[in-house]
Amino acid sequence: KKRTNRVYMTEKNNNLLFPAAMSYGLALGLYWVVKYIFNMISPYYPYWIVVYWGMSVIVPYLGYVLTKRYRDDLGGSITFGEAWRFGVLLYFFAALIVSVMHYVFYRFVAPPDYMANAVSQTIASLKQMNVDSQVIQSVEALNFSPIHLALQGILNNVLYGVVFSVPVALLLRRKQSV
Repeated sequence: KKRTNRVYMTEKNNNLLFPAAMSYGLALGLYWVVKYIFNMISPYYPYWIVVYWGMSVIVPYLGYVLTKRYRDDLGGSITFGEAWRFGVLLYFFAALIVSVMHYVFYRFVAPPDYMANAVSQTIASLKQMNVDSQVIQSVEALNFSPIHLALQGILNNVLYGVVFSVPVALLLRRKQSV
């Protein structure tokens, strides 16, 4: 009976995984959009970058809170794997939401020379640090189109989710009571 109950619980958890990750991911994604607005205005009002970084530091804690809410939605028990999968999906869905904002910023808001200036500054810094010329040539050859940057943002945020979800899953795992 214990094995049958565990199979039922796992099936129930899998049925809740995507809807919960999508809804909580929407909330986290909207938080990231607000956070990104502070990043967008920081070149004009430099003190807002402090708000952006402060909000960034809070993101792993929000991942913890949302994963804990998901565990509570499941009845109070969750395995490491379930919590980790939820966390990765949480970051994925949030990344999809904020990637729209990234695209809009790089396509319509940022000055036309924004990325060219950023690449020039990066190359100047690499040359100052005496980095190998092949690395510099690789940076110069990269494609920095708005869609590329939005997709890169999704990848980065999912990788953060993979990493930050490990300690969260370790902290929140809880076996079901018999």
